[in-house]
Amino acid sequence: MSARKVRRVAELVRGKNVNEAIEILNFVPKAAAVPLQKTIKSAASNVLAEEGTAKIHPEDLRIKTLFIDGGPIWKRFRAVGMGRAYRIRKRSCHITVVVEGEPKAEALKSAAAKTKLAPLPKEEPKKAPKVKAVAEKPAVEEKKKLEKKTKKTTKKAKE
Repeated sequence: MSARKVRRVAELVRGKNVNEAIEILNFVPKAAAVPLQKTIKSAASNVLAEEGTAKIHPEDLRIKTLFIDGGPIWKRFRAVGMGRAYRIRKRSCHITVVVEGEPKAEALKSAAAKTKLAPLPKEEPKKAPKVKAVAEKPAVEEKKKLEKKTKKTTKKAKE
């Protein structure tokens, strides 16, 4: 079955509850509904087998993602008039279904009771680094002394 044909049916059940999706697919008059329904049932049973019914109700399962990718293409030939042959491409597809369930309220409470959160470390306010005062006055005074000395030497040179 081509991916294009299956995608038309997949649009009807994407994002729905699993039981609701299966009921919808029962009444869809397309051949693509059957393999899609089988895949959704398989994904739902895999989630229940992995998580267990103690954690998740089967009624709480919903289709999280559902996408159809193109698969391998089988190439065949069909005899036509005047000794010619036309190529026939038999297309197939990959159906990917991700099912998620809301955990039961009791399971959430028991998990929360078992795990304790570690206290957050308290952050101390950062202090600004101290700036040392730069003594610029002596440098200025030295320049003035040098200027005075040069003035005295120039006066003596003029006399």
